[in-house]
Amino acid sequence: MKQPKRYLVTSALPYANGPVHIGHLAGVYVPSDIYVRYLRGRGADVLSICGSDEHGVPITIKAKKEGVTPQDVVDKYHGIIKDAFERFGISFDIYSRTSSEMHARTASDFFRKLYEQGDFIEQTTEQYYDPEARQFLADRYITGTCPKCHSEGAYGDQCEKCGSTLSPTELIDPKSAITGATPVLKETRHWFLPLDRYETFLREWILREHGPENGGTHEVWKSNVYGQCKSWLDGGLLPRAVSRDLDWGIPVPVEGAEGKVLYVWFDAPIGYISATKELFAGKGDPEGWRPYWQDGDTKLVHFIGKDNIVFHCIVFPSMLKAHGGFILPENVPANEFLNLENDKISTSRNWAVWLHEYLDEFPGKEDVLRYVLCANAPETKDNDFTWRDFQARNNNELVAIFGNFVNRALVLTHKYFEGRVPAIAGAGLTDYDREILEEIPRIKAAIEQNIENYRFREALKEMMNLARLGNKYLADTEPWKTVKTDESRVATILNVSLQITVSLAIACEPFLPFTAVKLRGMLRLPQTGMQWDNIGCMTLLEPGHELGQAELLFEKIEDSTVEAQLKKLEDTKAANAAANATAAPAKENTVQFDDFAAMDIRVSRVVAAEPVPKTKKLLKLTVDTGIDTRTIVSGIAEYFTPEQMVGKRVLVLANLAPRTLKGIESQGMILMAESPAGKLSVVAPEGEEADAPAGSVVG
Repeated sequence: MKQPKRYLVTSALPYANGPVHIGHLAGVYVPSDIYVRYLRGRGADVLSICGSDEHGVPITIKAKKEGVTPQDVVDKYHGIIKDAFERFGISFDIYSRTSSEMHARTASDFFRKLYEQGDFIEQTTEQYYDPEARQFLADRYITGTCPKCHSEGAYGDQCEKCGSTLSPTELIDPKSAITGATPVLKETRHWFLPLDRYETFLREWILREHGPENGGTHEVWKSNVYGQCKSWLDGGLLPRAVSRDLDWGIPVPVEGAEGKVLYVWFDAPIGYISATKELFAGKGDPEGWRPYWQDGDTKLVHFIGKDNIVFHCIVFPSMLKAHGGFILPENVPANEFLNLENDKISTSRNWAVWLHEYLDEFPGKEDVLRYVLCANAPETKDNDFTWRDFQARNNNELVAIFGNFVNRALVLTHKYFEGRVPAIAGAGLTDYDREILEEIPRIKAAIEQNIENYRFREALKEMMNLARLGNKYLADTEPWKTVKTDESRVATILNVSLQITVSLAIACEPFLPFTAVKLRGMLRLPQTGMQWDNIGCMTLLEPGHELGQAELLFEKIEDSTVEAQLKKLEDTKAANAAANATAAPAKENTVQFDDFAAMDIRVSRVVAAEPVPKTKKLLKLTVDTGIDTRTIVSGIAEYFTPEQMVGKRVLVLANLAPRTLKGIESQGMILMAESPAGKLSVVAPEGEEADAPAGSVVG
């Protein structure tokens, strides 16, 4: 694979209607920062780009609810997010915002070029209009009675009582959330990007260049990313609106588009380009952005969460292709979701660990959170953050392994050699010394391979293996005993230990940047100029080099600290329960919307089926969920033959905990409907009505 001249790394733009929480960090910003810091350590030409996403209906709703302007809302949360990222050590080259003048100009120019090329299609549709406010209403500005559960206060896109997905015209007795007036249907014209025109290009680029059989000319995408893209393409793409009727956003820059703005999904990804332009404009080099976006020798990588896969892998590339002159991403390493204490993170329920609050409550422990979120990152499946695990990883790994080794190496050097690096003495290095030192380049290579393949959890384990190596070496050589009989041997032991410590100071920087600074200070090494390739170098600490005083790199986290955080979550849960009880008494056997939302139900296709031996009711099904292929054991053999099931589209509860049946691990559940007579039928649509491809999420 060709080595790029430069790297452009983007991180998903956080939405500026609330702060950043640990789910965002684990999914996007920690892995992105590890990757960028590693590349900088290698001496690569790399830019890290991000900024606040500041347009869209949720911003206007929050502003109206708080009695302020949309600009007030985005100014508040942009400041909170930007400050929290800086305090947490996320090293963006620029953190911009989509309400900037540079972004408005860039997005407008982008739209205008596609418009002038004839790349859009125009369509006239009927939408709800508030005759008193004299404006079209976004879905969330329409409320009414839910047609399914008959609860009042349902929105035009969803009933939050029963969780049903709705369209505004389904609401009973719809009202404008702005004036309370009854809305009327009125024709409105919008511009659409015809994604179907780009299907051939996308199939070639995604399926052939980045699929499992690409021949090694390009990076293979993660299975969840590839699977979701394939499902969308197999289901057929449809035109997608790029404008909407709203008074908050970038005005559509053509005549006859008064009262219309660019749809946020269209303008937000252009924010990566406008932020890069802003960076170089600030350096007095207004054309300096071009090589990073328009030179084929640049490697572009998007770090995102799984909910943004379609926008970054199908929609944005289609926009770039239509515009022309831009490079496409080489990889889009999307992560899955992080839960909190076995429950889905929910901003509406305040069920989250907010970054700015963590930084206030845990001063000096930025790297502890970075470490835990990387060690437990949801790289291949949803994972769970718990405060007990946070405590255990800090106490049993950072304190007991990393901190313990560094402390012993420095304290013993101060004790026996007055804090100066001893020279290798006596008989020199033993075979065991050489064996230990030869492990350092192996670990270095393993870290590199894992980072470059976006396996940050494994890379972190390898970095910690350096500290484990040092602990093992000290435990095996026992310098505190050997000093009584052979001081020259102790000199060699501590020289080797300190060389491991130097390598650790460099290798930990992408993962634990604050720790790296502190450790380099204790070693009295320069804070800049320490390159990745210096790992394993035996000349960074010359004999006689004076060390600084040993300090504790990490501190134990006590039970009381964790219990306070758990109490905080319990209080949140109690407050939510009280609010729900006040809003409406719970009906018997009902479930809350967030419980329903936690279920990952996907349209899937059965690709193989066979009876389970020695059973009458069980079939072993191989199912394509759009994100993977898995085995599900289902008790439907009395209703369907294996031949009848092959090719059928079914609904699968994909995040059900695995269960072993007759020695076979079943990874999910097939959902079926049962008639009054007890007959089962498949729920998913068939034939011409089957417009949802495998991998489509139900909810």
